[in-house]
Amino acid sequence: MHESHVFFLLSKLLDVLLSPYTWGLALLVLAVPWRRPRRRSAWRRKRLAGLLGFSLLVVFAFEPVSNGLLYRLEHATTSTYRPDVTYDVVILLGGVGDERVTAETGQPSYNDNVERLVATHRLLADGHARFAIVSGGPEAAELAEYSEARVLGRQIVDWGVEPARVILEEKARNTRENAVYSQRIAEERGFEKVLVVTSAFHMRRSIECFEAVGMKVDTLAVDFRAHGDKAPGARSWLPRAGYLGDSTRTLREMAGLYIYRLQGYAKPVR
Repeated sequence: MHESHVFFLLSKLLDVLLSPYTWGLALLVLAVPWRRPRRRSAWRRKRLAGLLGFSLLVVFAFEPVSNGLLYRLEHATTSTYRPDVTYDVVILLGGVGDERVTAETGQPSYNDNVERLVATHRLLADGHARFAIVSGGPEAAELAEYSEARVLGRQIVDWGVEPARVILEEKARNTRENAVYSQRIAEERGFEKVLVVTSAFHMRRSIECFEAVGMKVDTLAVDFRAHGDKAPGARSWLPRAGYLGDSTRTLREMAGLYIYRLQGYAKPVR
């Protein structure tokens, strides 16, 4: 199996394993007395597993915990966008839409990262970028017609940007491939002033992926979600499933950065 396919499958597996929900559920399963333990120490271990599992689920479901983790990640880097520069190209990284829903309904399906798309269109419309590379390949061959690059590119054109200014990159399935394939297009087209647009929580990994392929870029982080309030109200300490989901996504992104570094796909920016 090709290395890129192995890495893709591994990343999907890690999405499941790198989750407080998975950890908590696994510990709670271990706490269940499937058969009567013969020793008192076995009961103690099960109670401990149950306590740890419950604690993990509750702690990561607190808003101050999920917000604190996300705030640290979002501010791990600073945007270097220069509004006085006209960029040769702006690179829009995928992760904005759901291809399967789009294929079923015939309508674009956007998620919470849609600000990436909005910001890219604004840069083109305001003349801050001459071209855009829209990077994002389909998850499966049967969804090629609904690849993110194709759907997002069509949306930008529908908003009034000339089709010739929108370049589709339909191979990338992860952030590393976003950088690899976008670099090839930039070199072929002779683009030198390059701006990368992505969500703030995803910017650190994105920068390091472009650094790893030797491509110098400016960055514009959008879609900030965490606040810097150090003393949230009492209601924030009520555990909620949404906050648990936020914690999970943040931890996956943090882990993904270090996994990319170990693979040589990401290089810390000095």
